[in-house]
Amino acid sequence: MSVRLKISTVGRGKQLVFLHGWGMNSGVWQPLIDILKDDFCITTIDLPGYGLNHQQLPTPYNLQNVATTVAEYLPANCTLIGWSLGGLIAQQIAILHPEKLNQLMLVCSSPRFSKSEGWSGIDSKVLDFFTQQLKLDFSKTLVRFLAVQAIGSLNARQDAKIIKQAVQKYSPPSSVALAAGLDMLQRVDLREQFKSLLMPCHFFLGRLDTLVPDNVAPFIQQLNTKVTIEVITDAAHAPFISNTEDFSKRLVNALV
Repeated sequence: MSVRLKISTVGRGKQLVFLHGWGMNSGVWQPLIDILKDDFCITTIDLPGYGLNHQQLPTPYNLQNVATTVAEYLPANCTLIGWSLGGLIAQQIAILHPEKLNQLMLVCSSPRFSKSEGWSGIDSKVLDFFTQQLKLDFSKTLVRFLAVQAIGSLNARQDAKIIKQAVQKYSPPSSVALAAGLDMLQRVDLREQFKSLLMPCHFFLGRLDTLVPDNVAPFIQQLNTKVTIEVITDAAHAPFISNTEDFSKRLVNALV
């Protein structure tokens, strides 16, 4: 099946493209878009299997195929902003198609999500748990993971509510995409390729994030000394929701 993605674009100016995280859709960016749309041309792309593209699935569904599919819809010379799993896909796009990007921004993301010796990340037991639960109860697992993303935030309950409302505005994500996405988070390791990344790259990490701990920062810096890393003291895994205005200012300041 040919994979054709629907995208949404608003505003005029410098091109910004946003990619959401696992289990989500482009609706999570709306509070941020409302602030930025008067000054930038903003494109949001629902990843294959999610949101407006919940029926569009590359075969096989893996990181390279998803990245290649999304890359076809990027405007020229754009700044690509990826959150969480979307950040992993954004990194793969930067590796495969560097000519398409002016800058890479990664929000609570990492070249490797799974914790290992000498690398900070998510405990593999957590990812194993969600993988097993996804097979047993699709809906409950999705809701539980949405809640986990708000843990640590000073307004966790409100943040979880906003995330849930954004997700529910669209069709449920594909079970194929969800299972493959968890597998990516557990197994994908882009650290070697990340070392040779030449384009400007800026990380936003949350001090209170329980999924991508901020102490991964020095490990990332060791891989590529050209990257810049900004830790937001009072933010968890979704700073553009918990700290929308502050995050928008940080994002604009980090643009090259």
